[in-house]
Amino acid sequence: MKLYYADHFVLPLPDGHRFPMEKYALLRARLRASGLFADDDFRVPDAASDTEILRAHDAGYLRRVAGGTLDAAEVRRIGFPWTEAMVERSRRSAGATLAACRSALAREGGAACAANLAGGTHHAHRDFGSGFCVFNDAAIAALAMRAEGRVERVAIVDCDVHQGDGTATILADTPEVFTCSLHGAKNFPFRKQDSDLDVELADDTGDEAYLTALDAALETVFTRARPELVIYLAGADPYAGDRLGRLALSIEGLQARDERVLGACRAAGVPVAVAMAGGYAQPIEDTVTVHFNTICTAARTMREA
Repeated sequence: MKLYYADHFVLPLPDGHRFPMEKYALLRARLRASGLFADDDFRVPDAASDTEILRAHDAGYLRRVAGGTLDAAEVRRIGFPWTEAMVERSRRSAGATLAACRSALAREGGAACAANLAGGTHHAHRDFGSGFCVFNDAAIAALAMRAEGRVERVAIVDCDVHQGDGTATILADTPEVFTCSLHGAKNFPFRKQDSDLDVELADDTGDEAYLTALDAALETVFTRARPELVIYLAGADPYAGDRLGRLALSIEGLQARDERVLGACRAAGVPVAVAMAGGYAQPIEDTVTVHFNTICTAARTMREA
């Protein structure tokens, strides 16, 4: 199982910034120390090219990002200060999901998995970034896999606590890519978009109710979409201890979530690319534990395929 990382492409943030950028390096360090993965399993992805990005994003927006000409309102909406390092980091993060998809699809004869140890930037829309998201890696990757002739049908299963609004809008006119989002009804973004399947959850939803809703959603995804590839956004932010989550899942409940999603992919013989998406717990080690469990669950589940 190949794990693509870009945490050494540092996006400099001011002191006190609420985005936990260090979680990515901590996750990779814990995975390396676990002994479950070989050194060769950790790969640095190529940066997403203009051609790849432009399938999902407007040319003017890409020019403003790449050239540093975003206006002040656009920068505030993204939530990161513009730097050349921010652009490179964003390209690499999108490239990691592209690489994970290609790696998962390269194995013949059934389900396989690869992961982006970051990604899940689902608030990036076609012509603007938002909510710490510059380029929408899942949309870029889904459209690339179709353009490259690797698959016809893709499902994006988004289990971040926040709705995948950018993903929904970018892919609204691409019926071959099925968008599914399970998210807090009253959480960001406060103006929701229409995914192919939206499952809105009340504040303080716990393990049992969440997993019941997830089971129903997965049945719908596999019945309606019949995907040849799943891109799974395994957000850590439904965790009860997350600062921005408002749901109440335990760490064990989140691991059960991963087992459900990945087990459904395995049972259907569908390759899956995993992205980490959000996570804002304090201490940060709780977020890293949730992400670590996702990767280990993926490796274990696909070994059993």
